[in-house]
Amino acid sequence: MTRATTAKAAPTPASPQARPGGVAFVGTGPGDPDLLTVRAVRLIEEADVIITEEPGHAALVDIVRARAAATGELASDVAPELIDGGFGEDGQPLTHANRSKVVVKQAKRPLRVVRLLGGDPFLYASGPEEAQAVAKAGLPFEVVPGVSSVGAVPAYAGIPLTTKDHREVAVVTCSDKAVDWTRYADTPTLVLLSAVGQIGEIAKALVAAGRSPQTPVAMTRVGTTTEQQTITSTLERIAADARTARMTPPAITVIGAVVDLRDKLSWFETKPLFGWRVLVPRTKEQSASLSNRLREFGGVPEEVPTISVEPPRNPQQMDKAVRGLVEGRYEWIAFTSVNAVKAVREKFEEYGLDARAFSGLKIAAVGDKTAQSIADWGLRADLTPSGEQSAAGLLADWPEYDEQLDPINRVFLPRADIATENLVAGLIDLGWECDDVTAYRTVRAAPPPAPTRDAIKTGKFDAVVFTSSSTVRNLVGIAGKPHPSTIIAVIGPATAKTAEEHGLRVDVMAPAPDVELLVEALAGFGASRRVAMLEAGDPVTKPSDRKPSARRRKTASE
Repeated sequence: MTRATTAKAAPTPASPQARPGGVAFVGTGPGDPDLLTVRAVRLIEEADVIITEEPGHAALVDIVRARAAATGELASDVAPELIDGGFGEDGQPLTHANRSKVVVKQAKRPLRVVRLLGGDPFLYASGPEEAQAVAKAGLPFEVVPGVSSVGAVPAYAGIPLTTKDHREVAVVTCSDKAVDWTRYADTPTLVLLSAVGQIGEIAKALVAAGRSPQTPVAMTRVGTTTEQQTITSTLERIAADARTARMTPPAITVIGAVVDLRDKLSWFETKPLFGWRVLVPRTKEQSASLSNRLREFGGVPEEVPTISVEPPRNPQQMDKAVRGLVEGRYEWIAFTSVNAVKAVREKFEEYGLDARAFSGLKIAAVGDKTAQSIADWGLRADLTPSGEQSAAGLLADWPEYDEQLDPINRVFLPRADIATENLVAGLIDLGWECDDVTAYRTVRAAPPPAPTRDAIKTGKFDAVVFTSSSTVRNLVGIAGKPHPSTIIAVIGPATAKTAEEHGLRVDVMAPAPDVELLVEALAGFGASRRVAMLEAGDPVTKPSDRKPSARRRKTASE
């Protein structure tokens, strides 16, 4: 009893009471979450309190925590407390003094406090003033540098700030109108911050100071995000061109000969799906890898759950099958989806079983993704299709039942309630007996919000990716048919047939039923489309930029 009482009275080092006050000043970079440092990610994952600077920081925290949760590395399921350190209750920006007061107040709490600052905390940010206030209060702090927009945004626009021929660069904050531009008349490269509203006057001042009116200029807004937009011009024309392009802050302006390299070095805005708004109608549990791949090609995925995976209405059949598996009733178990693996694994955990119960049992998987899900459980699939990754492909490689070689002639087939009977019939033809068990149900999800439904119907999505026939049926059922201008991409022939039955014309089909190949096929379509526009001398547009009144449908005679 004494030992227990002593242990209870002594807080562990991880408890809040044992932690000293203090704060970590963390740079969040220019906008792209992938540019966060490893240290920044770790601190955000572990934070009890996060002080934000700008509205986008709340979404950034959600992204970091969601990624950690997906990999099982999230320190706590309890979301951190978010404190607005950039704007007051009246919606107006806080002064440096008031920001420092907010930070010091939170730093005094015995919690893990993180202060987020855009870009780098000590470069064109309020970090130095806030850190001085924390130091004055006698509290510890650390600084986690971030990628600054000064170099990152031009890099994402394909503009190097220095080359072997241009080694000098100056960064100028233009919020101070008393800049002496004659000082920068001979500087090869200028990077201007907060210059959008004054660019006309700045350009005139630089020309008056001796710079050529034909000096190249580039202006990039919301850099490193999929909304990035860059215009190139000259000092003589930049004011008019910025107005025509409706450039708004935040933007970085680069002046100098290095701008001309953008024609050869633009890599971000030329991605095949750059800025494409792509609808991902999938179950939430399965959308992460697809969405991440779309982002790699510059797409902006928007996940809309159309299918909800739920337990069977009557679990007794599944309970009986799992008991039979443990007792040695089956020779084979065949998994036809990742969800089937998940359902059996959850039932095992419910009974307190683990992978050892599969001893002596042969395992079949319908494809690589399912096989990987089995491997994540510590098991190895004995049979996967050598050709097409489908039920038909699995049947093509399945051995016939042999009384001499197979001691048991029964197969456990945990599947969805809407699965087709082809696999069962094929196994019976091969001499096997099947226990076709409903392991989970797929039901239609609730309709998406009204703005999403409107975007689907009016062509505000550039593409939609269908990964199964059920996603086609359910999306049309809960949200309506995609607009004719929307590019339709499908994972295979069966899904294509369902899409066409619903009046949709299929533009892209994966060469094999794999989500990564599906995204790559869509990216290839986007790349070819972009090349064709450039070769025709047309501006590069997205499918949503063009709204034809009608689109040719596939007819029965084709």
